[in-house]
Amino acid sequence: MALVAHTDKDIDLLARLMRAEGEGDGELGMLMVGNTGVNRVISDCLDFGDLRNIRDMVFQSPGGFEATQKGYFYQRAREVDKRLARRAIQGEQQHPASNALWFFQPEGSCPPQWYNQWNTGRYKAHCFYAPSEADCPAVYR
Repeated sequence: MALVAHTDKDIDLLARLMRAEGEGDGELGMLMVGNTGVNRVISDCLDFGDLRNIRDMVFQSPGGFEATQKGYFYQRAREVDKRLARRAIQGEQQHPASNALWFFQPEGSCPPQWYNQWNTGRYKAHCFYAPSEADCPAVYR
């Protein structure tokens, strides 16, 4: 069962986001971007209380993903990207992004906190940050 309602267009959007934000970290890194995006849709907390679907999450402004402002995001999604997006929507989780709502690529080591959220770990170039279970219980499914 999917974690969020979606259409084929949503799969395409999520696939393009995952590729644009995480391709440099390989398929596992792309899945982690997908985990973070899906978590934002289901969280209904903090900066993401008004998100109700994949499109809202992908194009959230302010506070959304930087990739949507770059040309690379607007390239057609490949089949491999779409398969990864479906896996994320189906609930496949990858640590350290399992409960993450944020990630970024620092120049050095991961700060222990980012915008008052704790670091859950690093995968290649990206550091992941999750809210507490008390603040956002829905991401701790």
